Amino acid sequence: MTGGPMVLLSDPRIAAIDLSDNGESLVDVREVTELHVDNRHAGATDAFAHLREGVVRRLLDAQAALPGGLRLLVVEGYRRLETQRSVFDGYRDELRSLHPDWSADRLFVETSKFASPVEVAPHSTGGAIDLTLCTDEGIELDMGTCIDATPEASANACFTAATNVSERARHNRRTLARALSGAGLVNYPTEWWHWSFGDRYWAYVTGTGRSHYGPALLTGTTTSKEECA
Repeated sequence: MTGGPMVLLSDPRIAAIDLSDNGESLVDVREVTELHVDNRHAGATDAFAHLREGVVRRLLDAQAALPGGLRLLVVEGYRRLETQRSVFDGYRDELRSLHPDWSADRLFVETSKFASPVEVAPHSTGGAIDLTLCTDEGIELDMGTCIDATPEASANACFTAATNVSERARHNRRTLARALSGAGLVNYPTEWWHWSFGDRYWAYVTGTGRSHYGPALLTGTTTSKEECA
């Protein structure tokens, strides 16, 4: 994908990736003492704090590659399909009200810059994670926008390669990207905070051709989304 147009989750090539699952369990990352976990997405239960075993191992590798004094801050991992559908529909409806002239096809594509279509949703596999950088004390670094800033509201500053953020924010994004890509994760280019391993998007970007993870089921749980402050 480097050097070419960004490929979105709405692209038919993502849905065309063979779907398979290697059976890895979901891990509660709050029990992984080496990682910081933020509770902004905690709802009535703790679904947000779960990730596949292989993703957790790679996060630990990524954290070990960070400069001294920096830590990964996990914000959201697993997301139930019902929650993903709500996130997608909500942003689509917001865009529809702002741009009533957009066709249904364009609305679908523009929505996918912030929320994945349910059919290919990375978070629902347990292979995707929203995260940022913080200090050892848990103070978040300047990344240019908050996590979950929409393209519409941020003038696309949420895009990983955005130039309409400060040099400090660009530096911090590069630091995060080096650590995570070095550990085998891939970024969704419209969201600097979204990285994944094993899902269909990862399989497309890496040329693997088959996912490691399909939709996961974490029974008896719900998650919630929170808007940027």
